[in-house]
Amino acid sequence: MQSPTPLSSEVSSEVISLWFNEAEEARIAGRLDTAQALLDRIIMHDSTHAGALYARGLVALASDQLPLAQRWIERAIEVEPQPPFFDMLCLVQIKLRMFASIAQTAKAGLVHQPDSLPLHYYLGVALQLQGRADEAAAVYRRLIELKPDYAQAHANLGVVVKDLGSLSDAERHIRQAIALDPANRGARASLSLVLLAAGRYEEAWPYFEERTANFVDARGQPASQAPQLPLPQWKGERPDVVGGAHGLNASGARLLVLPEQGHGDSLQFVRYLPLALERFAQVGYICPPSLRRLYEESLCARWPGLVMLDDVMPDISQWDWQCPLMSLPLAFGTRLDNIPADAYLCADPQRSATWRARLDALPQQGLPRVGVVWAGGHSGLTEDRARSLSSAQMAPLFASSPLRWISLQKTDDLAKRPSAATKPYLIDWMDEVADFADTAAIIDNLDLVISVDTSVAHLAAAMGKPVWLLNRFAGCWRWLRDREDSPWYPGVRIFTQPERDNWTDVIARIADELKRRYELGKTYGSFVR
Repeated sequence: MQSPTPLSSEVSSEVISLWFNEAEEARIAGRLDTAQALLDRIIMHDSTHAGALYARGLVALASDQLPLAQRWIERAIEVEPQPPFFDMLCLVQIKLRMFASIAQTAKAGLVHQPDSLPLHYYLGVALQLQGRADEAAAVYRRLIELKPDYAQAHANLGVVVKDLGSLSDAERHIRQAIALDPANRGARASLSLVLLAAGRYEEAWPYFEERTANFVDARGQPASQAPQLPLPQWKGERPDVVGGAHGLNASGARLLVLPEQGHGDSLQFVRYLPLALERFAQVGYICPPSLRRLYEESLCARWPGLVMLDDVMPDISQWDWQCPLMSLPLAFGTRLDNIPADAYLCADPQRSATWRARLDALPQQGLPRVGVVWAGGHSGLTEDRARSLSSAQMAPLFASSPLRWISLQKTDDLAKRPSAATKPYLIDWMDEVADFADTAAIIDNLDLVISVDTSVAHLAAAMGKPVWLLNRFAGCWRWLRDREDSPWYPGVRIFTQPERDNWTDVIARIADELKRRYELGKTYGSFVR
């Protein structure tokens, strides 16, 4: 964006003021073209008119021209660093996910207005989204000192201290947020995760119904809400007594289960679909394409009343009830002591045999076969940065353990592909894998799977395979706290970071356990792929 050249003719300050007032009226009324023309005229005559530069940024923001909005507001700040300019620049940078820049902008603004509530809030959010939890907590605490009844500051501080390891402090702050703002669905959703991590399932599931308030997409943006269906949500009632959208049905009630969130969530909670068949004549699941073949072979083949549906909204008239997949634990009254934990997924025998033949053709058949996943998906999310390793971080484990390492890492992110240092240790056929049914067939031929918290860990565990989970400090609610086992999967063993970002100790513990499990102290000879 080039600075306009001032016109040679003089324009009085009164005229400039008149143009600016007209521009503001047009902008506020939504007549953006008129506002832009007037503001450009002002800037042509006075390139240091801070109000016009700032308003020009607001016009660009209203037109969803975010980089342009940022540049105009930055120019306004250069001319006259007013606190509201910093506030709006932070907002634009949040939309652009420029978290480091947000922190810089907020700190610069706080120099001019040290007690600014918006700037403290934006700084806390920026630090939180960068994974700088300790710094974010300090900012939110300062914000609460300035405004003790700031509900969202309490809610955000609760999330941050949960990530720092304190469930009790997290619960206290989030409950304070809810007391200050009972309509805050995001705070209620955050409370559900605290209660779930503490194993307080009966108390947690009703709050978990608000989870969509905090959903984000792969880019970290707020996710679009699921469509509201003209079907009652099933919450555990006897459908043959209560009836559904079409009243009591002589052939039996039919339940439509809606997908949500990621593949790992689907893999964990489809265990409830066969249970739902005990209440309904038919259960349909709107199935992600990459999971459909696996579910049809594992579930539909055993329970004919289960139907996998295309990943589009079906004809609603064919169904009586609906239930989001992750609301099924609520409907079944799930507690720690009644989780349906038997293996429920399996590989197609013929497909498994095909992969077995390839594995059997490799040299050194006596080596144990260990599948490995070092990174999750959704690289832009703070949670993924916390749960994922690089393959280079796994290199010492691969080098120290003479096993047949089988890569199960599937990603479009080049940074998560095997590094040059790890490729010599890995068998990597994942470019030939089309969907989770293929992955299941490979897993079926393995002795052990070592994985970070991602979909492959759920798949292998749901098949009954031993899984060693590399778990981040204060990790996902489903793995609870301070446990090495999982009530969801009997075959899972959890290796949790002793402190944030410390994968070195986790890998060292796994190396020691591999030596014990496979007696790796004895000599295997040179390793050959």
